[in-house]
Amino acid sequence: MNLNKMVANYLRQTEELFGDELYLDSKLESTSKSENPGDELEKFHQEIKDCQKCSLGATRNKFVFGVGDPNANLMLVGEAPGAEEDRLGEPFVGRAGKLLDKILAAISRSRNKDVYICNVLKCRPPNNRDPLAQEVVECEPYLLKQIRIMQPKLLVALGRVAGKTLLKLEAPLKDMRGKLHDYYGTPLIVTYHPAALLRNAGLKPAAWEDFKWIRSILDN
Repeated sequence: MNLNKMVANYLRQTEELFGDELYLDSKLESTSKSENPGDELEKFHQEIKDCQKCSLGATRNKFVFGVGDPNANLMLVGEAPGAEEDRLGEPFVGRAGKLLDKILAAISRSRNKDVYICNVLKCRPPNNRDPLAQEVVECEPYLLKQIRIMQPKLLVALGRVAGKTLLKLEAPLKDMRGKLHDYYGTPLIVTYHPAALLRNAGLKPAAWEDFKWIRSILDN
């Protein structure tokens, strides 16, 4: 698909979610957080849970919307559901999810306390392949609306694929880490995916430095 068509599709999808107003300063919204983000998130979930905008709708088992505290200051974002997530309908379960829960506990948080967890794509790509550009075009506006409803203080992209997908750049993880990026007006940090930490324990000290930084941002 050519770039012009991808942009047109993205704008169409964004208009469906947000209306026909464009925010030229690249910010989602400057208004205060909703009084009932939990209710708004659930309503939005019900609106999109049967989505068939891309081919993944035909192959998924469950639509993986997100889980956590709707009033959270911290939103963790992965690239897409894996096999267990697709089976259970919840992001970051299994061994990687358990490790993530331990990391969150170390910064005095949990997936039910000041943390919300979701993915860029809401459906599992076959064989856990990376998201395709067209799938991101169709699904990223859903993430944007989740952010718009919640207005978290900080976004954290978990892993290189999530980072490059959100930042729209081809770069190794080392070049994305250690920087405070901007995602449509919300600060964004990129760190390791917990599955990478399971494969290579030597990455854990660097990941812990990232999460100490994350904690300092949230606590200040």
